[in-house]
Amino acid sequence: MVLIDLDAFKKLNDTHGHDAGDAALVATARRLAQWCAPGGVAGRLGGDEFVAVALPRDADPRTLPAALREQVSHKGQLLPVSASVGVCITSDLSKRTLSAAMEEADQAMYRVKGRARR
Repeated sequence: MVLIDLDAFKKLNDTHGHDAGDAALVATARRLAQWCAPGGVAGRLGGDEFVAVALPRDADPRTLPAALREQVSHKGQLLPVSASVGVCITSDLSKRTLSAAMEEADQAMYRVKGRARR
């Protein structure tokens, strides 16, 4: 399981407009769906946060951050996009539940961001 939070999304919206932010969200969703296909599932949790569940044989979590950092083309401009990705390997969990996996991935994402979850 991976949790993704777009970095500096508010700044992107404020600088380039909400339609640019929407383009970044759509591009992120497409990239995430492509990354976890064919046996996985991806979705938007809300705002600039996404989640995906994929089988290890189908998706390597080490390749995802680079895919999410690719610039997004919008109205003749290349928009900067980056994301913090938290990974949970569910087979490593002592308790294999959706809640436990999401909590582990959330904590990992905030470690990547370099700050503690409030």
